[in-house]
Amino acid sequence: MAAQVIIDEEECISCESCVELCPSVFGFNEDTEKAFVIDGADPNDDCIEEAIASCPAECIEVE
Repeated sequence: MAAQVIIDEEECISCESCVELCPSVFGFNEDTEKAFVIDGADPNDDCIEEAIASCPAECIEVE
């Protein structure tokens, strides 16, 4: 099974740090005020680890 980036939108606090650090993988839904993983995003993108480390809610992981 291929690696997959997952964000727990229930835990997301809407800080948008993941979107700023890794816009090729994360987007932000203005309606729900939550970050999301962009469909087809590369789970091996170099910026993902930095986004995970900077997330204050610790709601991002790669499975």
